[in-house]
Amino acid sequence: MPTGSGLLLAATAVALLGLGWLADYPELVAVGFACLAALLLAAAWMLLRPDLAAVRDVRPQRVSPGEEAFGVLTLTNEARRRSPPILAGETVAGRRLQVPVPSLRPGQEHTANYPLPTGKRGIYQVGPLTIGHTDPLRLMQVGKTYSTYSTLYVHPKLHRVEPVPSGQTRDMDGPTSSYAPQGGVAFHSLREYVPGDDYRLIHWKSTARTGALMVRHNVVPNQPRLLVVLDTSSAGYTDNTFEYAVSAAASLAVAAMRGGFPLELRTTAGGVVASDARGDGVLAAMDLLAAAERSPGDPGLAALPAMVTLDDSVSLGVVTGEPDPRTLSVLPVVRRHFLMASLIQFSERPEAWSTGLPGIVTLMAHSVEEFVQAWNKLTRTS
Repeated sequence: MPTGSGLLLAATAVALLGLGWLADYPELVAVGFACLAALLLAAAWMLLRPDLAAVRDVRPQRVSPGEEAFGVLTLTNEARRRSPPILAGETVAGRRLQVPVPSLRPGQEHTANYPLPTGKRGIYQVGPLTIGHTDPLRLMQVGKTYSTYSTLYVHPKLHRVEPVPSGQTRDMDGPTSSYAPQGGVAFHSLREYVPGDDYRLIHWKSTARTGALMVRHNVVPNQPRLLVVLDTSSAGYTDNTFEYAVSAAASLAVAAMRGGFPLELRTTAGGVVASDARGDGVLAAMDLLAAAERSPGDPGLAALPAMVTLDDSVSLGVVTGEPDPRTLSVLPVVRRHFLMASLIQFSERPEAWSTGLPGIVTLMAHSVEEFVQAWNKLTRTS
């Protein structure tokens, strides 16, 4: 396929040949034939297109904004002749990256590294890869597209914060509930025997009194469970405050998991990641928030009632912007289903400040740095 230069040269050749013939000017005709010869040589050069095997990797695959990430392209010449120098092209986040590849002898392998854009949070598809082959004068060009893709995750920026407060100690001899996992050492209640129960748990006095086999129902003592909800509706956010909210939600979620709290991270769009007390799920949570986007069709905080469970040991943390006050009114309604409820709001307006909601720990911040400082002070003194 001719390039822009090739098309211009072809038009020049036609013009020179026409003018030379009409004006009986042999020098112009000679130059016109020289242009045509250059095009024919370029076309012949295209027959030497390389036969390359390409493998691409992204290292590291997950980064924070501003951290370095590279595409690693490994090319192997599978032809029996030497390959010419070429340009490999990659598409990342709407940008076209050019990667020069030197001439390779048969069977030779070449690895090229090229930086990937990581300035903005998100999940980016790297590819497709195009191997371009052109002649030395850049008159003709052919390309081969490799339909292979890699994924780059740019996670939200994390800050060191305290987890969502629960208002409850984590004493392993603390209260229990029927929703707690069975198999622990804490006695919760007596119940009738079911096949599979340990005979050592039979309570003989109750069995004699009731006439039915009764066993001790032992459970794992209640641990405060945390629910972090990110509002992903488009209402009440600017571009900056939404990024602040995502970063805050990520920081709260990771703080909970690293602190050993069972956690459920949700977005109002329906995304959910759960983690037990072992702290598994950090990568899944960060991947979920890397993909978070505002949507006008998102129900926002109106989705909170559907997140209420029968578990009575959950503490709620909501991260949002400046939604309509009528939307915020759902928080006092669901408050009674949680041990505690916290609300973090972000606003760029200097005059914006929340008046607070009954029974809700409320914090308004104008930046994520302000949130970190105020939140840590609030939770450590409460």
